[in-house]
Amino acid sequence: MIAISASWYHIDGNRTILSLHIQPGAKRTEIVGIHDGALKIRIAAPPVEGQANARLLDFLKKAFDVPSSQVILKQGSGGRRKVVEIHGSLRAPDDLLNSLTEKLAHP
Repeated sequence: MIAISASWYHIDGNRTILSLHIQPGAKRTEIVGIHDGALKIRIAAPPVEGQANARLLDFLKKAFDVPSSQVILKQGSGGRRKVVEIHGSLRAPDDLLNSLTEKLAHP
């Protein structure tokens, strides 16, 4: 089994583990880029009663094209730094950054 890593993710078999820096309360949910070794994502939900976490997990399930049950918040439920584990996705984490680069190049 081959493991692949970058500063903000690690792929081990069918598991992708993401290190994230979350900014809740934003106008829209979007990927911003890399911040301090983590993927920074703005979340259009307040950090109240798990709303931002729920919106984050929903965003990631769509981005990685997997069911909700395969996106698990492993660490950081009460803070900005989070670790999320995704099972069974065929999409590469780098595709998230590539889509951001394309968006910036072609506004």
